[in-house]
Amino acid sequence: MPTITFNAFSFLQKKLKQKDLPFTNVSLTISDGTTAEMLMHQMRLTREDVEVVFVNGRVKPLSTVLSDQDRVAFVPHGTPGPYRVLLGFKNKRHA
Repeated sequence: MPTITFNAFSFLQKKLKQKDLPFTNVSLTISDGTTAEMLMHQMRLTREDVEVVFVNGRVKPLSTVLSDQDRVAFVPHGTPGPYRVLLGFKNKRHA
């Protein structure tokens, strides 16, 4: 089974902490075929919570199937403007 490294940013850290779930540099074992969206649901987050998913430092759609050793990060809505450009998700749409 694949193992990934998971991170959540900004407001999502608070949400996960309230749910007593880990959120920083967490090593997670996932099932084969797990998508970013499936991981989002496993972390008890919704599409309203997560604006963008990064896989290995790149913005990816939630339908992306995660692989062994992937680095996955969720970014919430409300990230300030300049960071949106620097992180590469300004005007990107990923369903």
